[in-house]
Amino acid sequence: MPDVRTPARPHTPGDDSPAHYTAGKDNGPSASALLDFVRRTAADPALIASLPLDPEGRTWIRLDGPGGSEAWLIGWPPGTGTGWHDHGGSHGAFATATGELTEQSLAVQLPTEGWKTLELADGVDRERTLGDGRGRAFGPHHVHQVLNTSPDTHAVSVHAYYPPLPLMRRYSRTGQVLRLEEVERPEEWT
Repeated sequence: MPDVRTPARPHTPGDDSPAHYTAGKDNGPSASALLDFVRRTAADPALIASLPLDPEGRTWIRLDGPGGSEAWLIGWPPGTGTGWHDHGGSHGAFATATGELTEQSLAVQLPTEGWKTLELADGVDRERTLGDGRGRAFGPHHVHQVLNTSPDTHAVSVHAYYPPLPLMRRYSRTGQVLRLEEVERPEEWT
């Protein structure tokens, strides 16, 4: 039985626009600036070619992001994905450099604490496919999973977050029930 049952509170039209997510009090980069950065970086063929690709698992290189943001270049073998997660309150953006990635997300703002299982209302699921050069920005309450559904082609993407990720919450999902499985801290990402 879920700890919390929430009605769908879909984003208001326009909430997904990058301009909607602005920097905090410390004037860090907005989601729009992060989206511009990941798109420009994804268009750098020398950088993309520098990422070693592994047929068995994702690979990554940490990059210098704009204005103190955290950025990553990530390689995705066929059939891999992130699983459901959030970004610990950071806003961000990602763009596909090569291949194609599918993002499945929830169009509802989840409570960040006080629950272990949550029953999702109908109609909160969203899905988009991002091919070469396509990207998207997201706000601080974004919950999603990213997948390379190709049976035979690697994908490479660029991701940026501000403030730098303080943590990531990992979830499992069965039907409409979302379960908090673990909280990862940056020191665990080697």
